[in-house]
Amino acid sequence: MQLDFFPSRTLTLYLVKMFVVRILAVLVMLVLVLMALDLLGSTGDILAPEGNGQAEILKYASLRVPQLIARFLPYSVLLATLITLVTLNQNSEVVAMKAAGLSAHQVLAPLLLAAAIVAAFSFAFNERIVTRANATLKAWEAAEYGPIPEDSGIRTNVYLTDGDDILTASSLTGTGENIRLTSVTFYKRAPGGIISEQVRAKSAVYAAPGWRLEEPERFDVGSAQTSAVSELVVAEGLSIEQIDLQSVDPDALPFWELSETIDAFEAAGRRTSEMRAKWWHRISGPLSALLMPLLGSVAAFGLARSGQLFVRAVIGMALGFAYFVVDNAALAMGSFGGYPPFLAAWAPFLLFFLVGETVLIRTEE
Repeated sequence: MQLDFFPSRTLTLYLVKMFVVRILAVLVMLVLVLMALDLLGSTGDILAPEGNGQAEILKYASLRVPQLIARFLPYSVLLATLITLVTLNQNSEVVAMKAAGLSAHQVLAPLLLAAAIVAAFSFAFNERIVTRANATLKAWEAAEYGPIPEDSGIRTNVYLTDGDDILTASSLTGTGENIRLTSVTFYKRAPGGIISEQVRAKSAVYAAPGWRLEEPERFDVGSAQTSAVSELVVAEGLSIEQIDLQSVDPDALPFWELSETIDAFEAAGRRTSEMRAKWWHRISGPLSALLMPLLGSVAAFGLARSGQLFVRAVIGMALGFAYFVVDNAALAMGSFGGYPPFLAAWAPFLLFFLVGETVLIRTEE
C-alpha cells in the first residue's frame, strides 16, 4: 500500500483535469439555463423605462451572471463529482486504482485538491466581482432599471428604527445632510409593537432633526381612513450617524470592509448577528466545495455490475443537497439570532464533513 496521500503525478493530473473540465461544463450549463429563465421574467421590467434596449439587457446579464456563478458553483462541484466518480466506476478505473494499493482517500485526493483550488477561486471571485455586481444591480433595481443616480453611496432596501417606530425606504442616496430616501414608508407603533399609523411618501430628506416626507399619505389603522398630508416630519430621533450604520448592505461589502463595519456596529452597541453570520459564511461558503468530493464519494466505490451504482449516485446527490438545505437554514437562523453566528456558518460544514468521513471510512477503509 502506498503511504503518500496523493497517487502518482500522472494519475493525479488525469483525475484533476477530468474533474475540472466537468465542473466547468456543468457550471456553464447551469448558468446559461438559469440566465435564460431569469431574462424571460425580467426583460419586460428592464425595457419598461423609455430608452432602454438591448444594451440594458446585456448590462443586466453581465451583473446577474456573477451572482449565478457564485450561487451555483458549489452545486456544479457536487454534480461534477458524481459524474466523474460514476464514470470512473463504470470503466472499472476505481477497481484498478484500489488493486494498485490506493486507499479510498488516495483515490479522492486529486478531487479534493481541485476542489480546494475551486474554493480559493470562489472566495476571490466573490470578493472582487460579486460584491460589486450586487451593489450595482440592487441600485439599478431600486431605480426601476432607469438611470442610477450619480452617487457611489447608493443603498437599497433600507430598514431603520426610531424607538418603536420603523422607517423603510427602497433606496438611499447621498451622504451627511444631503441624504435622500425614496419610496419611503413610516410605521408609527404603539407600545407593544402594534402599528397604529402608516405613512407612505415618494421621498424624504433630512429636516434637522427628523425626516421630512414629500407628498405623504397617511393611513390610520384604528379608523381605516386614508388622508393626504401637505408636509410631515417623522423619526426625529433618527440621526444621520444612525442611518450611516443601519443602512449597510452586507452582500455589497468586501470581506475586509464588512469586518470594519461590524466593528463599528459593535462599538455603537448595534446588533451584528446577521452581518457576523454572513462574515463567517464568506469563508465557510466557498469551502463547501471541499465537501462535495467527500459526500459524493459513495458513488465511486462498489461494483458497477452490482446494479447499485444508480442508487449510490442518488445517495451522494441527496447528501450534497441536504448540506445546502441545512446550510441555508442555519444561516437564516443565525441572521435573526437563533444561532450564534459562528455556529450558524460552520456547524453544517463540520457536521457533513463528519458524515462524509464516517460513510467513507465505514464502507471503504
